[in-house]
Amino acid sequence: MTEHCAPDVSVIVPVYNHWNLVPCLIACLAQQTVGCKRFELLLVDNGSTELIVPPDLPEWVRILQCSTPGSYVARNHALAHAKAALLAFTDADCQPQPQWLEGLLQEFANAPAESVIAGKILVEPQNWAAPTVYELYDVALGLPQQRYVRTRGYGVTANLSMSRKLLVSLGGFDSSRFSGGDADFCRRATAQGARLIYGESAVVVHPARNSWHELAKKVRRLKGGQIKAGSARQRIIFAVRTLLPPLRAWMFALQATRLSRWQRLRVCIVQCGLWGVEVKELIRLLAGGQPRRD
Repeated sequence: MTEHCAPDVSVIVPVYNHWNLVPCLIACLAQQTVGCKRFELLLVDNGSTELIVPPDLPEWVRILQCSTPGSYVARNHALAHAKAALLAFTDADCQPQPQWLEGLLQEFANAPAESVIAGKILVEPQNWAAPTVYELYDVALGLPQQRYVRTRGYGVTANLSMSRKLLVSLGGFDSSRFSGGDADFCRRATAQGARLIYGESAVVVHPARNSWHELAKKVRRLKGGQIKAGSARQRIIFAVRTLLPPLRAWMFALQATRLSRWQRLRVCIVQCGLWGVEVKELIRLLAGGQPRRD
């Protein structure tokens, strides 16, 4: 990519100890229908214990270093290096589909000047013929981006895009958070008049988590973002909700149309176990424990 020809989109991905996933991410981006000259990829190493740089990186890939822990710190770090006016965020374990960037650009072409596009996230098991119960849980409840946008007023950074100008004007993501920085940003943006839009045509695939360990790790990380950040009122609300039975999660699990009835019931059983993990993590945090990074 020549210096005098700025890309249309800067794709930003924080990486912490998941460099083994980066070659797949690069391969997916190399297949973008917009062509590689129209975007750049900024990989921000966030203090990995072992940095394994893939060989023969394309010219549109750059690696940045940010040793301060936290994915939102890493995303903010990339702002000073991004060449494009439009930013697109995803994660190292995601697989952007060929028309991902084309879909985002089309969404922005039809959207108001200051908009945040939350693209579609399709959670898929490794093998639909024999998915684990943990994969089924993630398919049903893992990353319901459309529901987040329509009922909660935010999108997650597995597939989130906005102008560089908007992100900078709001001071970037909250760098004190290990989780929930995307929701915080979206709500600050919409409070300032930006429009949050669900982008159906901009799709990334997220492999379903396939073990109890991975699901429990996510639950603990999310709980830290809820209880240790935000206003006192928000923290109290999250704490009270944690202690109540997860009726909404059970309801959404039973409505998961991609699963059979038996699979939906199994997902509800997993949710019961994860509720216990949430309560235990809440107690640890209220006792003075620090949020978990991963």
